[in-house]
Amino acid sequence: MKTRAAVLAQMGKPRPYADTCPLVVEEVDLDGPGPRGALVEVVAAGLCHSDLSVIDGTRPRPVPIVLGHEAAGIVRAVGPQVTEVRPGDHVVFSFVPSCGRCEYCTVGRPALCEPGNRANAAGVLLSGGTQFRRGTHERLHHHLGVSAFSQFTVAAVESLVRIDPDLPLERAALFGCAVITGVGAVVNTARVPAGSAVAVFGMGGVGLSAVMGAHAAGAHPIIAVDVIPAKLDLARRVGATHVVDAFQHDPVESIRDLTHGGAPYVFESVGSEQVLVQAYHATRRGGVTVAIGLPHPAKQLSVPAVGIVAEERTIAGSYMGSAVPRRDIPRFIRLHQAGLLPVERLLSRTITLEQLCEAFDALATGAAVRQVVRMADGPVAAQPAG
Repeated sequence: MKTRAAVLAQMGKPRPYADTCPLVVEEVDLDGPGPRGALVEVVAAGLCHSDLSVIDGTRPRPVPIVLGHEAAGIVRAVGPQVTEVRPGDHVVFSFVPSCGRCEYCTVGRPALCEPGNRANAAGVLLSGGTQFRRGTHERLHHHLGVSAFSQFTVAAVESLVRIDPDLPLERAALFGCAVITGVGAVVNTARVPAGSAVAVFGMGGVGLSAVMGAHAAGAHPIIAVDVIPAKLDLARRVGATHVVDAFQHDPVESIRDLTHGGAPYVFESVGSEQVLVQAYHATRRGGVTVAIGLPHPAKQLSVPAVGIVAEERTIAGSYMGSAVPRRDIPRFIRLHQAGLLPVERLLSRTITLEQLCEAFDALATGAAVRQVVRMADGPVAAQPAG
């Protein structure tokens, strides 16, 4: 079949992307689903820094590639051996397909699935193949097994989580990355107990989701740190009790003052090794510093080694919120439906595929939290932001 898709042919083009246009929307061919595959009509897809890091080359992936990894849609057809979903099901994509058989999957850590992460790095589906192509011979790579910036995509069934069809798909898309990563870091990685102080550096979609997760977990106080006042205002609206403008104030000293020496749980969602050092120093003795953001692969972390032992500190990584997607996406959706995760507030605006380049400019400058691509023929009405 034919589908309109946003294709990245070259990484590292300079900004502004509205001028250099690294993503080209074109009509490409899409092969039907093979064994353990499903054809999904993508209704909504979020713009994330993980997409931006491929565009700017800090997270290299094979090109040409159909980008997009945070999405929700409707199953339209399934291949042989698929029993988990059927046509008409509403689904959220998981950006790590879990094989269910490797060591990490069998111990309940599917975010670290070895075959899934190998396939993602190679730009192929879990089966090893690619379904997008230009004409007869040129194959296009998949992004994290999803390739959501396309009207239709084919994914491994291991990348799909069936959800409640009553949830608007513009909101549902955010559960595929921002929510599962931020909320999961709080409840799965750190397991923050009620009444504990929490600080979060970086109020993008993931950091704001961590704030929401901390609020849902009963944490207090919840301190949000950023350099953009509008994002700090939004943090208050989704659960932060205190905010720190890191452009105006030393965030480490501010957190220490507010928590009488440091927070027991501190999260870094910027993807900066320098901010991670700040998060570490804002953590109290015996506390846990959780790294959520993905820094440049060449960057190194330097902290006083003696404190890890003498102060019993923990530095923990959290990838995809240490989540089990088929367990956590439905339960986080239920928390949203109960009013505990106001995910709709993350939505800055809805856009079309043709607006992607200038929308990534807005993401890069911090002018937007979560912009969602609404496919032209999608069946769900846009939801208001705020």
